[in-house]
Amino acid sequence: MTPTQIAETYQIRRLGKDESVKFFNCGDDDLNDFILNESQHYHRTRLAVSYVIERRDTKQVVGFFSLANDRVSLSDFDSRADFNRFRKKRFINEKRIKSYPATKICRLGVDISAKGLSLGTFMLDFIKSYFVIDNKTGCRFITVDAYVDAVPFYTKNNFLPLSKDIDSEPTRLLFFDLEETDE
Repeated sequence: MTPTQIAETYQIRRLGKDESVKFFNCGDDDLNDFILNESQHYHRTRLAVSYVIERRDTKQVVGFFSLANDRVSLSDFDSRADFNRFRKKRFINEKRIKSYPATKICRLGVDISAKGLSLGTFMLDFIKSYFVIDNKTGCRFITVDAYVDAVPFYTKNNFLPLSKDIDSEPTRLLFFDLEETDE
């Protein structure tokens, strides 16, 4: 589907802190459990906020993402030299701070019934625009600890690795620089 078709058929909205999703199956038990059982706790304790994408007509939830505050910091890099290269490329005045504000995509999933409709990319574009348009807190990066199988999806959507891949790790730390988004 095109972004216009998606916007006509679906809407993204923030879940209330006591609101739950009744049915969702993306094929990953951890992601399913989070949106069905844990997202309310994360919201009530101010650890993360979840959003759903649902059909406008039936209100069927076909995707979700959860966001939390994060940072890109010196400790995310293999060496101080790697961090300095990262910083010099992105900050003209080379602010000498050890971390930069970010938002983390804690979880993102698309229901099996909606696979192949480009809803994942639509949600990422929504998140990017959410922090580029009227950025309320000073957020420069979006980060994600992507499952290894999901890395191609994120790289297709212009996320880059923060450090070298470690084959034994089940996830990869990726980032998106919001300065690379047109306002």
